[in-house]
Amino acid sequence: MPTQKVALVTAGGSGMGAAAARRLAADGFKVAILSSSGKGEALAAELQGVGVTGSNQSNDDMRRLVDLAMSNWGRIDVLVNSAGHGPRAQIIEITDEDWHKGLDVYLMNVIRPTRLVTPIMQAQKSGAIVNISTAWAFEPAAMFPTSAVFRAGLASYTKIYADTYAADNIRMNNVLPGWIDSLPGTEERRDSVPMRRYGTSEEIAATIAFLASEGAGYITGQNIRVDGGLGRSV
Repeated sequence: MPTQKVALVTAGGSGMGAAAARRLAADGFKVAILSSSGKGEALAAELQGVGVTGSNQSNDDMRRLVDLAMSNWGRIDVLVNSAGHGPRAQIIEITDEDWHKGLDVYLMNVIRPTRLVTPIMQAQKSGAIVNISTAWAFEPAAMFPTSAVFRAGLASYTKIYADTYAADNIRMNNVLPGWIDSLPGTEERRDSVPMRRYGTSEEIAATIAFLASEGAGYITGQNIRVDGGLGRSV
């Protein structure tokens, strides 16, 4: 009998996180979803999974999610780290407090759950972690300063982690969305994309599902743009 695969999704109550949870459930995963709004618990119930209402900025809430998944299914195969929105302001007007908030939203949101699931994945000798980052991680835009700064740091964290745990068959990759339909649409942004359209949350979810799959078993430590051609290699 095939082993039941299990996926955790943080900040999974709406947007790209929710789309990822739906896609993974459709692919046969049991899903455990964390969100601060309560929407994650409702979505998990719809998908016959489990949910926790809490914050990915809380070690205790992350532990509750991991423990709930383990008590139900005894394993964790995939972790998808989504995020909310951090502070935005002109670069020198961002306060110390808001820089620390940005760190919590865009980098610690990955570090906290990764610490919890890594020993589980080591014991299984398998696991995949996919982080939702941004297309502006390497070509930073002034409109998203805290996101760009800390997600550039996430790229370094991801490479170090991937190299460290590759021998345990644990992979970590980042998905870098461009303008996605979960954001308010404008003609200017649409026209800046070579494909002349916004991407969809479902397209991001499909990329996440691929990176979580056995078909991506030789891909780790990468930053994969899903941006309609907006980005340029550097």
